[in-house]
Amino acid sequence: MENTLLFYQAITIFTVTYIGIILEKMPRTICALIGGGMMIYFHHVTQDMAVKEFIDFNTLGLLTGMMILISIVKQSGFFEAMALWAVKKSRGRAKSLLVLLSLITGVGAALIDSVTAALLIAPMTVSICRMVKINPMPILISEVLMSNIGGTALMIGNPPNVMIGSAAKLEFIQFFFNLAPVVAVTMLITIMVILFMYRKSLNSRELTERELQAINIHSAIHDLQGMKKSLGVLVLTVFGFIVHNSFGYQSATIAMTGATLAIIICKADAEKALKEIDMDTLFFFMGLFVLVGGLETAGVIKAMAEKGIALVDGDVQTMTFVILFLSGIASAFVDNIPFTATMIPLIQDMQILLGIQADYLWWSLALGACFGGNGTLIGASPNVIIMAEAAKSGYNISFIHFMKACFPVMLLSLAISGAYLYIRYFT
Repeated sequence: MENTLLFYQAITIFTVTYIGIILEKMPRTICALIGGGMMIYFHHVTQDMAVKEFIDFNTLGLLTGMMILISIVKQSGFFEAMALWAVKKSRGRAKSLLVLLSLITGVGAALIDSVTAALLIAPMTVSICRMVKINPMPILISEVLMSNIGGTALMIGNPPNVMIGSAAKLEFIQFFFNLAPVVAVTMLITIMVILFMYRKSLNSRELTERELQAINIHSAIHDLQGMKKSLGVLVLTVFGFIVHNSFGYQSATIAMTGATLAIIICKADAEKALKEIDMDTLFFFMGLFVLVGGLETAGVIKAMAEKGIALVDGDVQTMTFVILFLSGIASAFVDNIPFTATMIPLIQDMQILLGIQADYLWWSLALGACFGGNGTLIGASPNVIIMAEAAKSGYNISFIHFMKACFPVMLLSLAISGAYLYIRYFT
């Protein structure tokens, strides 16, 4: 009887917390911390368990290190220079500009993380579009899609990947070899679809030679030596992610080493760099880890795993596609970070119950959670960031408009992922 009470009590705490996150009546971090705190106060999780078992300090360290490192690259003016280069390269043509900025966003999201890429690219895009007198909305929507798709290619690109990689002990290089191929194909197809969808809005004149010559890329670079050094450290850090397991270090150690090295070598303002750490995101993760830990100790996760296995009759192939499309559809309507936090122990329990070690289950979760974030305005953090920047600049887009444009594209990306998973792992 007591176990049954604890079971439903944990579900109630989790559900109320989740509803609070979705409704956004209070900051999502506060919701997650309250939910995690309730799991402790109702004795589902002890403080000792929270620190030693459930809060994933590897994930937190990885995010913190990359936030510091990217802030130092940002101080050099590198990202502003890249934006001006895109204008010159596209000659101000709207379609060419959309393709270039979309590719920069997608690659940037993979290398520096989707949230940071969105924060950097959105204000630059609005500024560039004003410069060449074109409507930025089609480009901004493409950048939202590219942030979530591109960030799926590497372990450090999207928060769900960071969580999956850390929990499942997957290596950086495994993400690249298993996810980068489908990400590259999906990015190209998505760009073509967006170009077709907004073909009437993407007509613009080409900049004259005089206008192009007036754009000085070097003027955007505040510290050339700092830029070279910080980019060098970034490259070394990415290389470190590739080989870290060979030396017995975790990804957080590599990220924190890269951040510290950048501060020292670039003689950066350490205080300014540390202020770039998004404490809101880190505490949000902490609350979620404890919240989901409460579900785990109450037996909810195991019960869900057993039910899921029964529904697909133990067929791992069917389970893979269920995880992909369930994750995709769900992540469109709820933030993909808490959804992934819930799914990770569920998949772990499924593998234990079936006695298998199937990494493609993790790839289906990564693709579903990351691509699914494109479905609606609230599906992932880059969506909110880029659309907020657009609204601040006078370009408002409604929830319905965004969903009409992006939800079909999201479904297409899931279909491409499904075909990829079938061909690669089941044929």
